[in-house]
Formats: sequence, structure tokens, C-alpha cells
Amino acid sequence: MSAGARPVPAAGAAAAEPPKPAPRMRALRTARLRLQPQRAAHADEMFGVLSDPAIYAYENAPPTSAHALRERYARLESRRSADGSQLWLNWVLRVPAQGLIGYVQATVLPGGRAMIGYEMASAHWGRGYAQEAVGAMLDELARRYGVRAVSAVLKRPNARSRRLLERLAFTTAAADTHGPAGVEPDELLMHRSLGVDGRGAEPPSPAAMPARSARETT
Repeated sequence: MSAGARPVPAAGAAAAEPPKPAPRMRALRTARLRLQPQRAAHADEMFGVLSDPAIYAYENAPPTSAHALRERYARLESRRSADGSQLWLNWVLRVPAQGLIGYVQATVLPGGRAMIGYEMASAHWGRGYAQEAVGAMLDELARRYGVRAVSAVLKRPNARSRRLLERLAFTTAAADTHGPAGVEPDELLMHRSLGVDGRGAEPPSPAAMPARSARETT
């Protein structure tokens, strides 16, 4: 299961002031999961998780080696893009007594906006873990980082991921906003607004939500 931001900047995005210093990432807890800030030390275990070919049925590819994944995770520990305009927040997902099963991530943009992505090993699909983890991340984005509008991009055939986002109150953006936002014809752009408590608020203007960020995705 996967969805989210790709490593292409939003076309025509206006320059923005870098965000204010962000709160330190913290571990999150749900009824069944522990969301831990991702670090290079997680790479060896996560390499096994992300080597599951089922994850990549629609897009992306598995990491080439544990070493390459470790180097990437080390770079992402900066938690910011090179120009400082984006926050890069990654949490690995741990089931106590079982181990890591995937990750969730958010790219926080200026103006209270964010883009999200997630990947989870197929052995753990269908158990509600993804909804639990993404829901916890959305709550943290709203409460701690001031995010009010969230977007995700996914491949149209990825029905499992679309159902997940719909259960989390995301809606599909109008078709005429996909092209200007850099969304490919075989992709969907989905949005959700957040209240201060992580719950729904007034829907965002699709034109205000870029579909892409400068971050890389695993």
C-alpha cells in the first residue's frame, strides 16, 4: 500500500518564506501502534519491510540496498529541505512485540499545508493499521505543526489506497485542478482540511494545494 508526494516541485509554485522553527518531532502512540521518528538506525529493519514487491504494484521501486536506505534516512534526519522551506516528517510504524511494518510521512509546506505519503508491508494490509497510523499523523500535523490542508497523490488503479483516504475524509480534487497541480493523467489528487484538533474543517481551495514537493520518496 502506498500513496503520496513525488520528488517533483509544484509547477509555477510561488516563492514563500521559510516556516518558523518547528517543534521537535516526537513519538506517537495509538491503540496498537508506536510511531517513531525515522532515523538511520531503522534502515536495516526497514529494508526488509520495503523489499516487499506487493508495495510497488502501482508505483515506485524498492530500495536498492540497506546501505543506500541508511544513507537516505541519514539525510532525512535534517527534517528540512535544503532551502529550509519544507519540513520533512517521517515516522516508522512499529507493532509492539512484532517489529516495524511501514512508515508514514508528511511534507509540511508554508501556509499551513502538507502532503502525505505512506507505505506498509502487505502482510499487514486489511487490519486497519494504515488508517490508525495516518489518522495519528494527521492529528499531530494539526495540533503541533499548524497544518490545515492536506493532500495526497495516488495512481488511479490503487483502489485500496483510495478507500483508505476516503475513510479518512479525503475527497478527490476537481478534474480541472489536476493538470495545473502537476498530476499525471493516471493519478488522482485528493484533499482534506483539518481543524485545530485534526478533525475536518472547511475544504481547501484545490488551487492552493500543490500536488508535488521537492522531497524524495523511498
